[in-house]
Amino acid sequence: MDHAKPLPNYLVKRYHGWKATTYAENQVWYRRLATEGQRPRAMVISCCDSRVHVTSIFGADQGEFFIHRNIANLVPPYAPDGDHHGTSAAIEYAVTALKVAHLIVLGHSQCGGVQGCIDMCKGQAPQLEAKDSFVGRWMDILKPRYDLVADVEDSDEQARQFERQAVVASLENLMTFPFVSSAVDDGSLSLHGLWTDIGEGGLQCYDPTEKKFAVV
Repeated sequence: MDHAKPLPNYLVKRYHGWKATTYAENQVWYRRLATEGQRPRAMVISCCDSRVHVTSIFGADQGEFFIHRNIANLVPPYAPDGDHHGTSAAIEYAVTALKVAHLIVLGHSQCGGVQGCIDMCKGQAPQLEAKDSFVGRWMDILKPRYDLVADVEDSDEQARQFERQAVVASLENLMTFPFVSSAVDDGSLSLHGLWTDIGEGGLQCYDPTEKKFAVV
């Protein structure tokens, strides 16, 4: 049985509006992208959260960023076990095939995935602890770092700090991938950790030397 439905009318209207304006005004560029292929300078790993709009933040055009989105912008450790690994596959393709020069992990404020991990660590999210919770098992990647923020009394500040820890954990896990660490070592790839405040439009960058985030 086919469960797919026709596209909602509001999306159909938006598409036709885009085709008649943005596409029509940039046909040559789109056709060049189609025939010459993509040559993105950077890969961005960001959260699935609909409020995080990577291309808008950086004013990027089509073909400029290779973007992968997942819950809480997490990168799992390198695990060549023959299983399904969407994030790892995207990283492999970006680094080994597209040869991106920069790999950016972008975290954000009010992250639901990070808050879910906090709730799990406090024993307040039994639904995420269940073995059949895909979100819960994904957030297990971050759980070991909860001790770093467990003593922060203000809940909002604790969440903000843990969101940044998600970025740092991902940067560390990226270096467990042989093709990533090799590219970093030979200078052909650089890693960057960012955190954005949705409400304020702020952007902070991780400084590995100081081990803290600073305003860009």
